Amino acid sequence: MTDTTHHPKVAAQLAALPSLPMAELWALWDAHFPRRPAHPNRRYLESRLAYRIQEQAYGALPAPLRKRLVEAGAQHSKIKTPIGRSAQPWLMPGTTLVREWDEREYRVTVTPEGLYALDGQIFKSLSAVARHITGTHWSGPRFFGLRERKERPQ
Repeated sequence: MTDTTHHPKVAAQLAALPSLPMAELWALWDAHFPRRPAHPNRRYLESRLAYRIQEQAYGALPAPLRKRLVEAGAQHSKIKTPIGRSAQPWLMPGTTLVREWDEREYRVTVTPEGLYALDGQIFKSLSAVARHITGTHWSGPRFFGLRERKERPQ
């Protein structure tokens, strides 16, 4: 594998990502990707851009290695998809969901264990978070905009 001494500009680009204003980060994203992600957060943008910059400079990982990495990630992940709950959206640790409710903004972060953190409290599901915020039963994925509301026939 090539080291950064052959591509010093790559190292400088990677080092600059965390300090870029969001407008510049988005401009860089638009230059590298055909569309914007549905639920972005800064950390996600930085990591995807860092990978893409390196991929363009050094080339992509070979397909067999990519497959092995995906399998190893699935095998060693602390997040396990519960049987019978496949309808629950699968979110990467560190993902932050933002929802405004009753003139207040709520930020929920997915933990490495696949739980949900809100204001220092841990919840087992997005529905539990939504119930905590609203005081009533909600579909958590629907409350946070991860699922479309089904139209009822009139």
